[in-house]
Amino acid sequence: MTVPPGRRERKKAATRQKIADTALRLFLERGYDAVGIREVAAEADVAVTTLFSHFASKEALVFEQDEDFEQRLVRAVTDRSTHESLIPALRSEIHALVRHCTADGAVPIWRMIDASPALRRYDESMRLRHAEALAAAIAADPDLSRTPLASRTVARFAIDAYSLAREAADPQAAVDEIFRMIEAAWEAISPSRQA
Repeated sequence: MTVPPGRRERKKAATRQKIADTALRLFLERGYDAVGIREVAAEADVAVTTLFSHFASKEALVFEQDEDFEQRLVRAVTDRSTHESLIPALRSEIHALVRHCTADGAVPIWRMIDASPALRRYDESMRLRHAEALAAAIAADPDLSRTPLASRTVARFAIDAYSLAREAADPQAAVDEIFRMIEAAWEAISPSRQA
C-alpha cells in the first residue's frame, strides 16, 4: 500500500509543474532561445533559486518528465510478471511512451527540440542515461542471465527504438518492426543457445 504524499510534497510537485508548464508555454510562444531563466521564474512567480532547486538547467525544463520516463523503463523490467518475457514488456512500455510523444499536443514540442542544438544534445545525453539505467535493471535480474554487454546493448536498442519510432510515418508499426529485431538478437544470445 502506497502512502499518499504529504502536504509539503504536494506543494513541491505543484510548484515544479507550474514552473515546467510556464517554461514550455513561453518557449513555444517565443522560441526556446529567446526566453531566459529569469523570465521563466518571474512568469511562474518563483525565485530563480527555486527554479533551479527543481530543474538543474534550462534544457531540463523542456524534458520535465525525464525522471518518470526512466522509472517507467526500469519498472518495465523490474515489475513485469514472472511469466512475462523481457522483450515484450519493454516493447509494451516503448509503445506507450511513443504514443505519448507522438500525440498531437507533443508535435510542437518535438519541433522545438529538433530545431535547437542545445535541446538535441540534452535529449541525446538523457537517452544515454536512460539506457544505462535500463541496462542496470536488466543486468540485475537473475532470471535474464545475460552478460553486462548484452544488457547494455539491448537497453540501447530499446531506447533507440523509441527515438526512431517517434520520427517514423507509422510510429507504432516502427516499434513492432524494431522490436522483432531486438527480440531476435536477445534470443540469439540466450544462455541455452550459448551452450
